[in-house]
Amino acid sequence: MTIFIQVVLPVILVFCAGYILQRFIRLEIKSISTVVLYILLPCLVFDTFYHAEFNQEYLMMVIFSIALLFIILFINKAAAKAAGHPTSTESGLILSTAFMNAGNYGAPIVLFAFGEEGFVYSVSFMVIQQIVMNFFGVYYAAKGAAGVRLAITTVLKMPPTYAVVIALTAKLANIPVSENIMSSITLVGDATIPTVMILLGMQLANITVKQLDWGKISYAASLRLVGSPLIAWGLTIILPMSDLMASVLIISAAMPSAATTTMYAVQFDSKPELVSSITLITTLLSVVTIPIVLNIL
Repeated sequence: MTIFIQVVLPVILVFCAGYILQRFIRLEIKSISTVVLYILLPCLVFDTFYHAEFNQEYLMMVIFSIALLFIILFINKAAAKAAGHPTSTESGLILSTAFMNAGNYGAPIVLFAFGEEGFVYSVSFMVIQQIVMNFFGVYYAAKGAAGVRLAITTVLKMPPTYAVVIALTAKLANIPVSENIMSSITLVGDATIPTVMILLGMQLANITVKQLDWGKISYAASLRLVGSPLIAWGLTIILPMSDLMASVLIISAAMPSAATTTMYAVQFDSKPELVSSITLITTLLSVVTIPIVLNIL
């Protein structure tokens, strides 16, 4: 209960604020998300990567992300084949289980639970996940060659991708950034997490669920909230990394389905109702599962 009150409850309250706001005042979410994507998040990413001390752990983080993704993809494909699901259902389940909400939800949880040192790992993992989700998420939503082209285009359009490149270039080339400019970047970047927390609450308020397929929802929720952190735990044992980084990656892997996948499902008609319902249910259930994972860690 202490972990829930000190770590999870403050995050949930911010989500609720966004949810209530959107229920009573129907705001344009796309405009807010555009500000986050094109201004706030790039500043946070630049600040994080420019000051980060890169070592073998960051390579392990990339390997961890790819391994976790492909293991979950394998499980979904095997389950879909066994159940005889059509391609659209398989894609919908992949969208719901392979991509976690490491940014809007995971980053603030890590910040409250593990402090600034853990938060640096969380932001780095969030960037990696965003690139992976933009590519593979779009690919599985679009299902085909057009999906590959669109996925590559989407990744190249993401401002945080360029923020990483610029930050690494400046860091490796020893290009100094003046204190005043860095202060401005840090100031804007610090607004990212509270804004995306409110944004997630607003996104949840816009999710409409007409008919719940409890069989598929139970499978997806179990894989996302229980299976994913167990797989992550196994990977952190195999891959050499610090205890703090392992804890951050495990709790990040325990996050509910990413809200972004709902937009992909709607755009490419990959079972949007199923993906939306799984996103909503896993987010609600995470209020119980995340404190349990934190307590174990």
